[in-house]
Amino acid sequence: MTDVLIVGYGPVGQVAAILLAQRGFTVRVVEKWATPYTMPRAVSYDGEASRILAACRLGDALADVTELSGEYTWKNGFGRTLLHARVAEDGPNGWPDSISFYQPGLEARLAERGAALPGVEVLRGVEVTDLADHGDRVEVGGVDADGTRHTWTAGWVLGCDGANSFVRRWLGTGVTDLGFGYDWLVCDVVLNEPVEFKPNNLQVCDPARPRTAVSAGPDHRRWEFMRVPGETLEEFRTEASVWRLLGLFDITPDTARLDRYGVYTTQACYADTWRSGRVFLAGDAAHVMPPFLGQGMSSGFRDVINLAWKLDLVRRGLADDALLDTYEVERRAHVQHAIRMSIDSGKVICETDPKKAAGRDSVMLAALRRRTQARHARSLREAIVDGVLRRDADGAPAPHAGDPAPQGRVTAGGRSGRFDEVVGTGFVLVTRADPAAALDAEALAFLDDLGAHRVTVRPAAPDADADADASAGADACADAPATGARSAAPPTAAVDVVDLDGTHLAYLAGADADAVLVRPDFYVFGVAAGPDDLAALVDDLRQQVSARARQP
Repeated sequence: MTDVLIVGYGPVGQVAAILLAQRGFTVRVVEKWATPYTMPRAVSYDGEASRILAACRLGDALADVTELSGEYTWKNGFGRTLLHARVAEDGPNGWPDSISFYQPGLEARLAERGAALPGVEVLRGVEVTDLADHGDRVEVGGVDADGTRHTWTAGWVLGCDGANSFVRRWLGTGVTDLGFGYDWLVCDVVLNEPVEFKPNNLQVCDPARPRTAVSAGPDHRRWEFMRVPGETLEEFRTEASVWRLLGLFDITPDTARLDRYGVYTTQACYADTWRSGRVFLAGDAAHVMPPFLGQGMSSGFRDVINLAWKLDLVRRGLADDALLDTYEVERRAHVQHAIRMSIDSGKVICETDPKKAAGRDSVMLAALRRRTQARHARSLREAIVDGVLRRDADGAPAPHAGDPAPQGRVTAGGRSGRFDEVVGTGFVLVTRADPAAALDAEALAFLDDLGAHRVTVRPAAPDADADADASAGADACADAPATGARSAAPPTAAVDVVDLDGTHLAYLAGADADAVLVRPDFYVFGVAAGPDDLAALVDDLRQQVSARARQP
């Protein structure tokens, strides 16, 4: 029997397979397409997604299929700048706030990483046709291209099979549709000669034709055009229409090659139920959002890293199956926020009424003069508001519980780099002083069972090397050995690190805390001030896990 069967092998399914296999799971993937899907899809992901990809031991290995997103500018139909942002190259996750990428290249790297893990088996050209949850296992049926039927058994099934998900239909869940639908023609283009685009990413909020010009990774560009009132879908989706619209940017068959194009309709919806017994949804199978903030794939990555560590605790007997209910609790609220913000941006971009567009322009131009628009972008970095979090006496999440945990550069044992690369990933307890004196043997044993890293963080000396190599030690980034033992946590040790840029000490200072306990998905479980509170912090996590483990 396979531990987890994943339906669908797009980027979200690929990341899920890697994260699970690195924790010692056996994973079977069933993908109905014989080759990777070729239609235009995602072109950017955020800093949190970069951190998750680094946890898959890719990180800087993606350099040849990615580039910095750079500047992002919105202009109106008259060419006036409505919004301008320069994407941070070193964001709070320790990675650039936005990366532009070539999706076929990313999928190839993810596939290579999955193939290197002995616990992963990928079956392409096979379509899943039925599921049966027997309580202690799931029977999965499928059929391949020549009609041969197959049956597999898995401990859990994860549906990463896209917006038209078979797994979601099998769950029988309703879908909340927020009703935001517009047709866009997406054109991926390869230029005959290199061209520098300034800005690198442009949104033209023109009521006569909303349109987009963005990077699609090294040597690739994407242009998108919205279908406007009075234009039929039949005429809009032709290659002649593609070249006519590309002419708005002086792109012609003489200067470029059309790599691929297609029409998609924006959606804003989420499944009402993400779990039934041993079957789960993730990525587009669970939620679809407008593309304007580039949060769709990034949200899918957040889904699977959230679920992976919880499945790991259940599989290792450290938590009861009820822990898995927190997956939907945490992720659905998070996704709803991303969908709402994507809709808000889309309403600005997709406006085709000239009078309403003029009013919009006036508001945005005034905001630009006041320099108030940067706050809008920062609000995408959202906290978890419920789930596995430290609680106050009244049961509400404690202050700072659910924060996205920052990542800075540190050095330890002669190696310098991003915190995750030097220390490792999984549960991490970061303290100002050695926590051993504050924690009894039971608490320390619990952290060891989790495979938690205990990290004492020290300030950098005035002459510390501020330009330490941020890529050093990348091979250390792992949640568990690739061949991991089925019942044992990865070996850990207490470690002292020097906080080269002050990121981690600044977070503790801002939270009036001496310790922070970070979950494997890079969200804060809780903070503590003083030895007694530190002991209570660890005990709170232990009680939350153990209470579930004791449930009948």
